[in-house]
Amino acid sequence: MSVIRLRNTRCHLINMMLFLAFTLLLLSDAAASKSIIKSLPGFDGNLPFVLETGYIGVGELEAVQLFYYFMESERSPKDDPLVLWLTGGPGCSALSGIIYEIGPLSFDYAKSSGGGKPVFGLNPYSWTKIANIIFVDAPVGTGFSYSTTWEGYHVSDTISAVETYEFLRKWLVDHPKFLTNPLYVAGDSFSGIVAPIIVQEISDGNEVGRQPTMNLKGYVLGNPVTDYEIDTNSIVPFAHLKALISDKLYECIGKVYTGQILEPTCKDVSPKPVALKWDPRFLIADDADILLPSPRVPGPWCRNYNHVYIYGWANDETVRDALHIRKGTVKDWRRCNKTLAYSYNVESTVDYHRNLTKKPYRALIYSGDHDMTIPYIGTHEWIESLNLTIKYDWEPWFVDGQVAGYAMLYADNVQDYITYDLTFATVKGGGHTAPEYRPEQCFAMMDRWFDYYPL
Repeated sequence: MSVIRLRNTRCHLINMMLFLAFTLLLLSDAAASKSIIKSLPGFDGNLPFVLETGYIGVGELEAVQLFYYFMESERSPKDDPLVLWLTGGPGCSALSGIIYEIGPLSFDYAKSSGGGKPVFGLNPYSWTKIANIIFVDAPVGTGFSYSTTWEGYHVSDTISAVETYEFLRKWLVDHPKFLTNPLYVAGDSFSGIVAPIIVQEISDGNEVGRQPTMNLKGYVLGNPVTDYEIDTNSIVPFAHLKALISDKLYECIGKVYTGQILEPTCKDVSPKPVALKWDPRFLIADDADILLPSPRVPGPWCRNYNHVYIYGWANDETVRDALHIRKGTVKDWRRCNKTLAYSYNVESTVDYHRNLTKKPYRALIYSGDHDMTIPYIGTHEWIESLNLTIKYDWEPWFVDGQVAGYAMLYADNVQDYITYDLTFATVKGGGHTAPEYRPEQCFAMMDRWFDYYPL
């Protein structure tokens, strides 16, 4: 009897494996392409990390071809988390996230100045030292992603999330060895709108048995756009907290929609919206980092001027050949494409966060405390609206004996002994976005959080 049961069990397992294999084949993208990149123009010698680039087709007839850069963890690829990284925008290329924020390569400005070609150095604080990261050019029209039809370029917040979810499913089918790695969806800035929707798609897909099953553990968002009203209305109070607005002036404008600043008399509302960063009274303030000097003077020290290097590099034919970019697909690469046919159809993702608090996930929300684009006080406000239990309240966290920021830990019971937890952290001196300004501190933050250590 036991032999018969054993045979039946084996048959059942074989049938299940065949069914799974058949399902994966249905999901696989026959037109997908991928290449291992050994070297890149601007970097001396072979790359000391594994870099793969490729395309995956999504949407109707796979007309949308999303380009990606995948970098294996430099520590332990089979054990470390798998991270899907979305750069902000919408329309900002994954290359921007790689080179200027969390990737293993960064420009050596001392060697790159003088009109020559950009020269790369290694980033000692790359998140790829502790995680496998997929950097994807999404939505379509971003970076090197393209569509074979005009209709494919028409995208929205929700369409972008659905297409990126489809991308991830197909990527995992093509890379099955990473199916068991802890999975996190991460991004910054505008990704705060799309990323929570993707997390919800993954969670719902797992619950209904959509293949492949993903080992979703949570999500990470930096300086995230979340709720347009809350984010925008936090700008003036933030400026007041940072002593950019006097008490008297703040009393005049504290209850006025921050897209409009009162005239100096405080009697009339300006007939034209004037953003705080453009008001002549606040020329000392840069919206991305209020400590940056202003007015900006072009030079190697200027952050926006440093962004110029990437245009010449990414539009060089030798670079495109090295990355295996399909010829004739993207004529003019842009760090942030402002001409997307994009519909902003989600004004707030707070409800997505609220839904996810009922699942056994982890979340890390961090903000540079000198970012006036998405001030941390607005981010803290919507987190408070989730009505989670505070476990640790506004405690400093340290790097090399120095205060690197402040953190709070929230939690909510999902089931017995299973909880949702959310860490909110500020990064001292960080702008928009924090890793570009405080790479060492942000690396330490992620290293601890991925390993379930307190910040």
